[in-house]
Amino acid sequence: MIPVTEFRQFSEQQPAFRVLKPWWDVFTDYLSVAMLMIGVFGCTLQVTQDKIICLPKRIQNETGLNISGEITVPRQMVSPQTSPQQAEMKGLKTNLDLQQYSFINHMCYERALHWYAKYFPYLVLIHTLVFMICSNFWFKFPGSSSKIEHFISILVKCFDSPWTTRALSEVSGENPEEKDNARNILHKSSTNIAAEEGTLVKAPSLRSIPDKIVAEKTAAGALDKKEGEQAKALFEKVKKFRLHVEESYLLYTMYIQQTIVKVMKFLLIIIYNSALVSKVQFTVDCNVDIQEMTGYKNFSCNHTMAHLFSKLSFCYLCFVGIYGLTCLYTLYWLFYRSLKEYSFEHVRQESGIDDIPDVKNDFAFMLHMIDQYDPLYSKRFAVFLSEVSENKLKQLNLNNEWTVEKLRQRLQTNSNNRLELQLFMLPGLPDTVFELTELQSLKLEIINNVVIPAAATQLENLQELSLYQCSVKIHTAALAFMKENLKVLRVKFDDNRELPVWMYCLRNLEELYLFGCLCPDVSKNITLDSLRELKSLKILYIKSNLSKIPQPIMDVSSHLQKLFIHNDGTKLMMVNNLKKMANLTELGLIHCDLERIPHAIFSLLSLQDLDLRENSLKSIEEIISFQHLRKLSTLRLWHNSIINIPEHIKKLTSLERLYFSYNKIEVLPSHLFLCNKIRYLDLSYNDIHFIPPEIGVLQSLQYFSINCNKVESLPDELYFCKKLKTLKIGKNNLSVLSPKIANLSMLSHLDIKGNHFEVLPHEISYCKALKRSGLIVEDILFKTLPPDIREQMQAE
Repeated sequence: MIPVTEFRQFSEQQPAFRVLKPWWDVFTDYLSVAMLMIGVFGCTLQVTQDKIICLPKRIQNETGLNISGEITVPRQMVSPQTSPQQAEMKGLKTNLDLQQYSFINHMCYERALHWYAKYFPYLVLIHTLVFMICSNFWFKFPGSSSKIEHFISILVKCFDSPWTTRALSEVSGENPEEKDNARNILHKSSTNIAAEEGTLVKAPSLRSIPDKIVAEKTAAGALDKKEGEQAKALFEKVKKFRLHVEESYLLYTMYIQQTIVKVMKFLLIIIYNSALVSKVQFTVDCNVDIQEMTGYKNFSCNHTMAHLFSKLSFCYLCFVGIYGLTCLYTLYWLFYRSLKEYSFEHVRQESGIDDIPDVKNDFAFMLHMIDQYDPLYSKRFAVFLSEVSENKLKQLNLNNEWTVEKLRQRLQTNSNNRLELQLFMLPGLPDTVFELTELQSLKLEIINNVVIPAAATQLENLQELSLYQCSVKIHTAALAFMKENLKVLRVKFDDNRELPVWMYCLRNLEELYLFGCLCPDVSKNITLDSLRELKSLKILYIKSNLSKIPQPIMDVSSHLQKLFIHNDGTKLMMVNNLKKMANLTELGLIHCDLERIPHAIFSLLSLQDLDLRENSLKSIEEIISFQHLRKLSTLRLWHNSIINIPEHIKKLTSLERLYFSYNKIEVLPSHLFLCNKIRYLDLSYNDIHFIPPEIGVLQSLQYFSINCNKVESLPDELYFCKKLKTLKIGKNNLSVLSPKIANLSMLSHLDIKGNHFEVLPHEISYCKALKRSGLIVEDILFKTLPPDIREQMQAE
């Protein structure tokens, strides 16, 4: 007998695949097992028992000759020697032996018995195996099985992951009253701020839970490092799997096709079985032409299995009918519902995770199938489709890695004398940052998905925020705090979307620095349109590619004191609206491809510092108009192509700092030194050959640099500038350093490297403030000094 276990491979798949078996597939599997048992039972009977039993059938006519051809012997002709015991025997004497009966049985079985009665058990077995193969074909086909196996492996890991339970418990109401109260408070706060400012930064439900509640739960159920890394890997696997599976609907098509095949198979079985089941008869007449071998032609046969096969066939038809109706319902379910799309709307409402995306194609179909098994799988799997959930996990791992102690060790004082924390290329912003209450400046560089929570209100000393290539979202409570406390904001962006729109409502902001490429349309009116709200803005620095000064800047012109535009080589063509900035004290038009000094600058009567570096200035004849700027004390014209300095510069009597480095100046006019208030004069990197003796007029001179020129000698009058602290004359053609350098008693920095000096004057020792660290000279030349002078300069 064939054991049913031999067919198990056709009816069972891996246990994990059961999650993709809806109730109708499970039901049809049981029906298949029942039909399989019918087939196996029938086949076993066919093999182990006689199939048919036949006896000769004699039909007599009037001549006494039977149809089979046998001559009938009358009783009177019975031999008188026949014993009385033999005469008493009854029945038909056939004179056939056992082998002949066996031969007749086989002949009649093959020729007289209907084929349906012969092959019924095998048909049942074959049809049942086809049903089983059709039901499980998509689990075995390489193109679909690979997707299913991958999906099942991810699904099981997501279901069992500690992060799944953690994420759902944070929002699903372990303490419903606390959750509802927190949401009501947050909604009320958000509504008030939106009504006041017109700016509201909303966050999904998982992210909008009050920080206090999240912090308590975090402490109570923190994930260990290994579990956190496993959950992080699951998020990446789900993303990649989704991209791969949503591209096609192979699984959906294959499942429909195998269901259609089963329905067609069901119709075929019902039709031909209903017509042929009556052919299974108990008595069968057999006429075979074997009279020469047996003496008989007609036989009456008994099909021993007919009665049982008839009952089995009716039972089989019932099972097939139920199987077919189930398949028809499956087809109705497949075509009636939209299975190429799957919505997590119910999960979003139940779990509170609002950003779970809907899916499509094969991904959606598998989730629909799983819902028929247990909807809990989809709910727990959805956690790993949520970006908010992923960010929450990253945040948790980040908090565990960046402890308060570790962050406090990274604190340092910046150039503005503020206690600063700099974080670079992190996956997010650690919540532990907001426990550093002493923090004054926060600098974030290349950090994606920065979320500034309500806990930012704890940073009472925070005044400066730098965001370099960071996408930032801010909690409404944190935004309200920033409006009142933030003084300095620096934003560096590659994409306009990285430019936070909430910065325009920081009403107490005093300094704004923007670094990024603005397209021409944006520079006209978009990004800077809301600057008018910055009522306290005093310093504005823009490094971009503007074609003209945006009109929104004029909205803050009444209180703006410092404006710097670094145009990165783009030509700034229209600057006439600068005239409106009457209170401007510092102006920088840097790398703007200016060929002449803009006339609009001459109207800025309050201007004290003008920076025109890295332009294309060749002539500065307009400099005469600067005489109207009575307060102008600093003029930066470095990194241009200026050939000469006009004599009109003598009228700029208020100048104290003058930068002419990195130009093409050859002649230094004596009129320059009539600006006797100059304290800082930089003429380095030019083509100057001669320094006029009138330099001695600059009695206030403290810094003088002519590095990298072609000067061959220094006038003695230079040493009359007794307030000189820094003298840079390196990389020239000087051969002698005058002993009169002793007059520069306040000199602390001297650069003479790169000349043709052979010795240094001993009088250099009278420069008491000059030490070896401040003397830039070749070591060989320094050794020409007497040992006592060298020791004096090397002493601290």
